[in-house]
Amino acid sequence: MQHSYRSPRRKRVVAEINVVPYIDVMLVLLIIFMVTAPLVTQGVKVDLPQAVAESLPEDTKPPIIASIDIDGHYYLNVGESGDTPLNADEMASLVEAQLTLDPSAQFIVKGDGDVNYKTVVKLMVLLQQAGVPSLGLMTEPDE
Repeated sequence: MQHSYRSPRRKRVVAEINVVPYIDVMLVLLIIFMVTAPLVTQGVKVDLPQAVAESLPEDTKPPIIASIDIDGHYYLNVGESGDTPLNADEMASLVEAQLTLDPSAQFIVKGDGDVNYKTVVKLMVLLQQAGVPSLGLMTEPDE
């Protein structure tokens, strides 16, 4: 006769999920995304789609248009300076004066189609530093 030496208690089945491997996978993915995110945002060549932009509603007051021509001269369509080329300091002081007169004035950037993108961004930064809260970009309808 054989006696089995079983313990009187049975082992219970553990019904918990071991999450340690999942944590390891998530940490690896986090590191991968942290390393690749800066690489993805630098210098990606894209072809922007052609789209029709909505025009401003007719019941709003006309916006102030900050323009830049092919030579990099600034223009602002207020007062007597509408067709006079301005430098950066003159542009900033005129914009600040306009915001003092009308803090809710809308500003739109109008750039020549052949102007360098960097030059347009400089104008946008200049307007932002002068206190313009938001900007729009003027476009011509696609033919």
